[in-house]
Amino acid sequence: MHNKILDHINEAILLFDSDLRLRYINPAGEILFTDSEKHLVGSPIQKLFKTSQTLIFDDLVKRLKQYEPLVDRELILDRLNNSVTVNLSATPLQENGTFTETLIELQPVDRHLRISREEQLLAQQNTSRMLVRGLAHEIKNPLGGLRGAAQLLDLELTDPELKEYTQIIIAESDRLQDLMDKMLGPNKPAQKSSLNIHEVLERVRQLVAVESTSQIQLNTDYDPSIPELMADKNQLIQAILNIVRNAVQAIGSQGKITIRTRIKRHMTISRKRHKLTVKIDIIDTGPGIAPELMERIFYPMITGRAEGTGLGLSIAQSLINQHNGLIECESEPGHTVFSIFLPINPAKAEPRR
Repeated sequence: MHNKILDHINEAILLFDSDLRLRYINPAGEILFTDSEKHLVGSPIQKLFKTSQTLIFDDLVKRLKQYEPLVDRELILDRLNNSVTVNLSATPLQENGTFTETLIELQPVDRHLRISREEQLLAQQNTSRMLVRGLAHEIKNPLGGLRGAAQLLDLELTDPELKEYTQIIIAESDRLQDLMDKMLGPNKPAQKSSLNIHEVLERVRQLVAVESTSQIQLNTDYDPSIPELMADKNQLIQAILNIVRNAVQAIGSQGKITIRTRIKRHMTISRKRHKLTVKIDIIDTGPGIAPELMERIFYPMITGRAEGTGLGLSIAQSLINQHNGLIECESEPGHTVFSIFLPINPAKAEPRR
């Protein structure tokens, strides 16, 4: 029963025997150490806690022998390919006055920072979206009146030169109307059905290949084991197409774009924990995004191109949000990655504890 409870806790829980050999590790711990419980159980604590901070072991053993808990913050653990920063809490357990086991809880600092950054990003985007939608509604009403007056005036005029001016007013009104509709964002709820994400990505790839006349390589790196997910096919096509088009425009006449899919397990999005999440990476070799734009690229009307409207990424984020997902971006010259996270089964998401 206790194991079932621990299995659903987001923090890594490890139980060591009196010789400090691992007896139990929960799924969050398996993710943290990127290894299975079957392989890890029996390992000595020194093997698991590979760190340059060697004094932690001496302090830990000393505290445990004195039946004192230990709390250590921002401990850096070395893993196979990288390192992870965690907050450690170790509690000695005793029975009949004898030290028997040690319970250790590890909280990844990196993940908490990511959740905090994600929540701040979504809050800012929601506020910005509300302001823009309100502004767009205020503009649409007089814009419709302006277009109607121009149409009536066009019917009364006989001079072709004067009619040319009214036609410009009508055309520009239509252009602004289209811009307002884009600023208002998607106005239809997602029509979700079971689909294969690679069908969506292949449609996007085909559309971009037809549109692009430059020497751009468009590569794919798919994980064929990804299961189907519930989503609106047209909305996903639009969201991903906006991002890939941005990559094409950023690259210019020559470069490479890679669309990659992978599975992520036990991921938290908007404080909801999802057992399975598909990660779609759109990677380009363009010049990168200016650092001063990185925190604002998903805001409406923010763009690094003179001819851009700054609505493509904002609309993409809104559409992905409707699917309980999220878009993140990392960029440096020659390597920009937009990562789309979509829960495979959002209906069964577990609230974050």
